[in-house]
Amino acid sequence: MDACFLGITELVEAPPVAVVVDVMRAFTVAAWAFGQGADKIVLAESLDEALALKARHPDWAALKDGPPAPGFDLVNSPGLLRDVDLGGRTVVQKTTAGTVGALAVKEASLVLCASFVVAEATAQLVRTRPSDNVTFVVTGEDGQADEDLACAQYIARRATGAATDATEFLRRAAGSRAAAELAGGVRQGVHADDVELCLEVDRFPFAMVATLEGSLLVLRPRSVPS
Repeated sequence: MDACFLGITELVEAPPVAVVVDVMRAFTVAAWAFGQGADKIVLAESLDEALALKARHPDWAALKDGPPAPGFDLVNSPGLLRDVDLGGRTVVQKTTAGTVGALAVKEASLVLCASFVVAEATAQLVRTRPSDNVTFVVTGEDGQADEDLACAQYIARRATGAATDATEFLRRAAGSRAAAELAGGVRQGVHADDVELCLEVDRFPFAMVATLEGSLLVLRPRSVPS
């Protein structure tokens, strides 16, 4: 497998296969939303679009980065989401980096949204694709976020079928600026367990596939045979 690792601004065209990584916290939160029963997640271009979708579909749950805000039901925190019943609901998600990265590669033949909690299922799905070229989109800090790069490199290694110990990759993620900001209360809309929950490997047995459905980019879980 020929893997490359790019920041969002480095993307020139849609690759054949894109794995969009946001560990802290968009795609850890998305996995938790599916774990809590969500049917699908619509990735919104903007906060205004998220609110407009919510207005048209009052039963949908709108989710954003930062502190609670009028019109939004949820914040981008796995710790705050894990006790929410989302059975059968649609979630509209807008975040600073993860959703932006996914939308940047929405024309790719396969778009996977990933974090440590879905690493093995993501790697397995990558292995089933005939393409030898896989682009890992490192969404945080203009492609420099070490928690995202570490996770991307870990998934890439596992996608080759090589036995890979997660310890060093998790160490890098735990020492990242994002982890320090979450633990130190720099960011809002945070639960004390968020960093720990973002560093759980293979918590969920599914990958997350984003596809265009009309004008919307929609994320759904996909089980991968072991």
